[in-house]
Amino acid sequence: MPIYTKTGDKCTTSLIGGERVPKHDSRVEAYGTVDELTAHIALLGDMLKENNIDEFAQDIPFILQDLMVVEALLAIGEYGGGKVKDMSIERVEWLERRIDEISEKLPIVRKFLLPGGHMVISQANVSRTVCRRAERRISVVNNERDLSATLCAYINRLSDYLYVVGRRAYALLDVEENLWMPE
Repeated sequence: MPIYTKTGDKCTTSLIGGERVPKHDSRVEAYGTVDELTAHIALLGDMLKENNIDEFAQDIPFILQDLMVVEALLAIGEYGGGKVKDMSIERVEWLERRIDEISEKLPIVRKFLLPGGHMVISQANVSRTVCRRAERRISVVNNERDLSATLCAYINRLSDYLYVVGRRAYALLDVEENLWMPE
């Protein structure tokens, strides 16, 4: 069976429930950006493993699973209601606990940090910024369709998680944090 279906050849795609929409539909933009985020976080996970950083090893697979739920919720069309279970508040609370645990290990910073210093740190920051873009795309969909508050909270918290992962990676990799020094 071929991978191509040709159903998108006219720049449309199907949402869950069968509704066809243009590929520039806000829901498609949002779940496509979350898909991009998923790939970046998977790469971050691989880079963490490659650099023997296991502090986040168990987090990444759960986050990747959660992001598939986010994508599915964003892909629900007119007739797709009830086909995807909502993001649970427990997943948001789990992220909050992880952020708190990681933050306890971080020095206080009173200036903005510049990304970089190591590939892992840079990838954590790329993931964080793609997450923020996904959040902006999701905000557009939420304005149009009133999404689950839990979904919106999860994505917001995930960018915070990625920020603290990037900060924690400085210490784990023995790299000095790069502070912004405005003139």
